[in-house]
Amino acid sequence: MAHNWNTSRRASRLPKNWKRIRAEVLARDPVCRICGVRASVVADHIVPMTDNHELEALQGACEPCHRQKTAREAAAFRAAAPRPTNRRPPEAHPGLIN
Repeated sequence: MAHNWNTSRRASRLPKNWKRIRAEVLARDPVCRICGVRASVVADHIVPMTDNHELEALQGACEPCHRQKTAREAAAFRAAAPRPTNRRPPEAHPGLIN
C-alpha cells in the first residue's frame, strides 16, 4: 500500500490551529530552508516522526525537497525496524561430518 497524505493518519494528530501555524511558518520562511532556491509550500517538521508543532520545530520547504526528505526519513525508519521474514535459517548439509 502506498503511503501518502491520503492514506496517512498524521492529519488527525495536527493541532486545531494547524492552518495558522502553517501560515506563520511559510511567512517566516518564504524560501525553502533545505535548498534555498524554491518557494516554501510545506511546513516541515525539522525532527522527523515527531508531533512537536511549535514554530521552532518547523521549517518552510518546497515540495521536491520535502518529498526527498520524507523519503529518506521513511527509508531510515524502515531500515531501523526491519520486518520479520518467513525465511528459515540455513541448515547444515546432512552429508557433512562435523
